[in-house]
Amino acid sequence: MKGKYRFKMPGFLLMVILILADRISKYLASSILKDNDPFVIIKGVFELQYLENRGAAFGVLEGKQVFFIVLTVLIAFFCIWFFIRLPHERHFYFMELIIILLLSGAFGNFIDRVFNGYVVDFFYFSLIDFPIFNVADIYVTMAEAGLIIAVFFVYKGEDFKDIFTHSSKL
Repeated sequence: MKGKYRFKMPGFLLMVILILADRISKYLASSILKDNDPFVIIKGVFELQYLENRGAAFGVLEGKQVFFIVLTVLIAFFCIWFFIRLPHERHFYFMELIIILLLSGAFGNFIDRVFNGYVVDFFYFSLIDFPIFNVADIYVTMAEAGLIIAVFFVYKGEDFKDIFTHSSKL
């Protein structure tokens, strides 16, 4: 591997590890929790409860699996393109981490949608009756929070000017 692609390999490796962690957690949830009562961790606060989510976050757009698959592919192509074009400099490590988290979460749920027709969710905060979610959702939420921080506090428009012009070299 030449040049900057070699420096992107740790990011892709981290993505694979995160996706595997999500897949293992969903496998365990399916194996242990499916068709069983919720497993209470802290009574009245937090439990593990199996759910087959056929929608997006919080069950919105239920049954629109083709839409989610197409949307995930489009977002993934853009994120991978952007990730590869990011300069390998300390200043952009935070943005690389954001993209890795976003892609890991997107691919984790994408795999469920393609092979199962639903996403396995299992974390439930009963104290606040928060919708049931999974590890991939945590990655996406962390990426979204990181992106907000990045946009408002870390990066300026000129940091990315070469990425969206033809002057950037791969």
